[in-house]
Amino acid sequence: MALLRFRSSLPKPRLPSGVRIYAVGDIHGRADLLMRNFDAIEADLGKRPVARAIEIYLGDYVDRGPNSRGVLDLLIERQSSREVVCLKGNHEAFMLDVLAEPRKLADWRLFGGLPTLLSYGLRPSVNPGPGEQADLVAGLAAAMPDGHLAFLRGLHSSLIFGDYFFVHAGVRPGVALEAQRDQDLLWIRDEFLSSTADFGKYVVHGHTPVAEPEIRPNRINIDTGAYATGKLTLLAMQDDQMMAI
Repeated sequence: MALLRFRSSLPKPRLPSGVRIYAVGDIHGRADLLMRNFDAIEADLGKRPVARAIEIYLGDYVDRGPNSRGVLDLLIERQSSREVVCLKGNHEAFMLDVLAEPRKLADWRLFGGLPTLLSYGLRPSVNPGPGEQADLVAGLAAAMPDGHLAFLRGLHSSLIFGDYFFVHAGVRPGVALEAQRDQDLLWIRDEFLSSTADFGKYVVHGHTPVAEPEIRPNRINIDTGAYATGKLTLLAMQDDQMMAI
């Protein structure tokens, strides 16, 4: 466990007393790493009990990695026994778009979607044509449990808790948090990452892979590229402290 140093003249963001939040970055089909994080949370709670523990997952559960179906199974099961908030990532949004418009599968292939199809038992070719695209999307819709589709459709784009704003990608500078558009919450990069603005809350996000959690005066990025690096960051926040577990 490593305490993350907050270097800023601004007041440290805080959570209400008795609350600990565990935030998890982009999973991308790495069910194995997600299970390790579950174990790490249980071990931490065993050592440091707290009145209320909330787990917040920042989106991008599917694509790129080998077991997107398994990740959704684990998160849905976790929701039944823990206080869990799962936010929407751009990859979940795109997967829903493909289910509605099969022609978008060609773009999804470039976006890391083929491993997701494989995880549901489908066998796409490397470059499926229009006919195969329609068959694959129909096959995906048939293979997905009803609970998976309900889970994807029920995801929210952001959450405010205490002095924190949890989101997948970031926010558009100069726009009030309550007026942010999903397009930015799920997709934004450069304008957000380069901004030194006070966003009104301290932003916890993923979406843009970094080698280590990137802590800035106005935000922290915890996407450490799990599907490629094998490192799925787990951030614990309590009172005015943030720790990487």
